[in-house]
Amino acid sequence: MAKKEIKTNAMRILDRMKIPYKFQAYECDEFTDGIETADKLNLPHEQVYKTIVTTGKSGQHYVFVLPIEKEIDFKKAAKTVGEKSLEMLHLKELTPLTGYVRGGCTAIGMKKQFPVVIDETACAFEEIYVSAGRIGAQLTLAPEGLRKAANAKFADVIHT
Repeated sequence: MAKKEIKTNAMRILDRMKIPYKFQAYECDEFTDGIETADKLNLPHEQVYKTIVTTGKSGQHYVFVLPIEKEIDFKKAAKTVGEKSLEMLHLKELTPLTGYVRGGCTAIGMKKQFPVVIDETACAFEEIYVSAGRIGAQLTLAPEGLRKAANAKFADVIHT
């Protein structure tokens, strides 16, 4: 008998919003970065995006979705969300704040809706790959679908 696909919170939200996506599971017991995941699934690196959570000087949290091989430009990102400065969220705060673990964090369906910014490079692709909300699970969807599901905006937030 086939193992039943277990839906993540992100997948249930996409289903409810009628946003098309594809799901792909892979063997993984512990944290792997996006590059390892892309290599394991034979995905093009430029289309695989990671989700990071930051804290602004104001104490507000912000979520950024960017290509796995790029780094966030904190100055550009802060300006985009109207903050003086941003810093990475401490790892120990990730799960209590978002409900997701490192390596399985996605911008869709966090415990609380935070402002989300997707790097504008995503707009160049018909589809991108992001975490499905747990380690060992990836989603493939249109950048616009991710933007809609995460109530996000597109902006230039990476080092060039």
